[in-house]
Amino acid sequence: MNFLTKKAKFTYVMFSFLTMFVSLFFLDGYRGIESEGNNYFHIFINGVKIGSVEDEETAEKLFVNARRKIALKNEELTFIDADMTLEGEEVLWGVLDDKDELQSRMQEVLQQNVMETMQRSYTLKVNEYVVNLGSAGQVQELLQAAVDKYDTERLFAVELTRDSDRELPVLTANVLEREDQTTEDEAVSVAGGVEVVMSKIGEELLPTGDDFDDYELGLKSVNFAEEVEIVEAYLPQNQISTLEQAVEEVIKEQETPSEYTIQSGDTLSEIAIKVNIPIDKIVELNSDKLEDENSTIREGDKLIITVPEPELSVERMEEKYYEEIYDADIIYIENDEWYTTQTKVHQQPSAGFRKIVADVYYLNDKEVSREILKEEVIMEAVPKIVERGTKIPPTYIKPISGGRLSSGFGRRSRPTKGASTYHKGVDWAVPTGTSVYASCGGTVAKAGWGSGYGYVVYINHEDGRQTRYAHLSKVLVKSGQSVRQGDRIALSGNTGISSGPHLHFEILIGGSQVNPLKYLQ
Repeated sequence: MNFLTKKAKFTYVMFSFLTMFVSLFFLDGYRGIESEGNNYFHIFINGVKIGSVEDEETAEKLFVNARRKIALKNEELTFIDADMTLEGEEVLWGVLDDKDELQSRMQEVLQQNVMETMQRSYTLKVNEYVVNLGSAGQVQELLQAAVDKYDTERLFAVELTRDSDRELPVLTANVLEREDQTTEDEAVSVAGGVEVVMSKIGEELLPTGDDFDDYELGLKSVNFAEEVEIVEAYLPQNQISTLEQAVEEVIKEQETPSEYTIQSGDTLSEIAIKVNIPIDKIVELNSDKLEDENSTIREGDKLIITVPEPELSVERMEEKYYEEIYDADIIYIENDEWYTTQTKVHQQPSAGFRKIVADVYYLNDKEVSREILKEEVIMEAVPKIVERGTKIPPTYIKPISGGRLSSGFGRRSRPTKGASTYHKGVDWAVPTGTSVYASCGGTVAKAGWGSGYGYVVYINHEDGRQTRYAHLSKVLVKSGQSVRQGDRIALSGNTGISSGPHLHFEILIGGSQVNPLKYLQ
């Protein structure tokens, strides 16, 4: 009996154990035996264990759903530093995690690894300048602010349109005149029959611009001088400017005027090459100092080489009425017998007075041009009439090679007994016998002894000037002889009233000595 009882208990225990073992394969969360290969996978995200699933496809679906749910919390683009790995093994059975719990754990780990959220933004590009704003509306407000700077009556509005020729979502900006609140159709809808006919007749009888009152003055057109492009993009928040910052950057004149200090030996053409600005632009920027490209410049003077300009420039045209005192254009009489240095005024000018309506064109605050639509002269201007020569005058060169400038033009201490205290020429100290050349072509007026000058040569030139070469040791030309510029005419010396070997050189205009250094090339 005891034996039978023990056997029954053993059988009951074995049957219970077998029943529990088999039931594992039918309970939710447990995995049954497969014939071969990995059938049980452990999920890791960035090294953090999430849980276990029965296959790789389930893990991928849960991972995608977790990322999607995080992205849905934000309307913008979200970047996550996430690396999911799976470790598989072959088992007879194993505990499977609840899918909802797995996805929740995935979201927690992914949220901890969010890198940054990319905001939808709009990038405005003008030449090389770029600014990012948070919406197309802000871009429109920025561009409208640039227009409103000159359109105080708000007659024009900025419109953004999509560029159909571009594959990317690119917008372009246009400035359009605002529509009147009452359209033309609404205005004529209340008229009929005779009223319509009379309305049309009235339009035909409108003023034709013969009187100043006929013109509707004011701002007529506005546009951007540069091409404006707006591109939709996604950017980090820290790269997006506020509207206030953008308005400050785009509309404010950014560049301060730059100056160039004139160096010894500089010419306007060389400066233009150095600063990469055309000569006519340099003359325009410095109209208070320069008349044209041939104007004299002096070492140490400063020239303006840039002007302040905003990042976005605005072109506009205004119709204006104004009254002005004006000067008539100078009338020139050309004389082919005179040199260009010779002029004669035949009539002095007198200013006139006139009324004008004109279309004036601007780039930002600078007037570019104007077109006169109507002009009424109240008092006619009298032009200045000038006769001027057309012949190019002769040039003058240094009459000696080398030498040291030992005495300039003007007042000086008497260098030796009998010498003048007012020097009427310039001296170059050179050894006796140094060749002396004609400074300019002409006719020899005198060649020989000249008292205090010692041996001297005088040459008359076509422009009425005369040059003198004194204290010579030998004269190589004769009176009446024609010489060309650069011909050798004498040898330097120490004759006459002289304190040492040198060449004394003079230029006379109208019979009076002038400083020769101002005329030598």
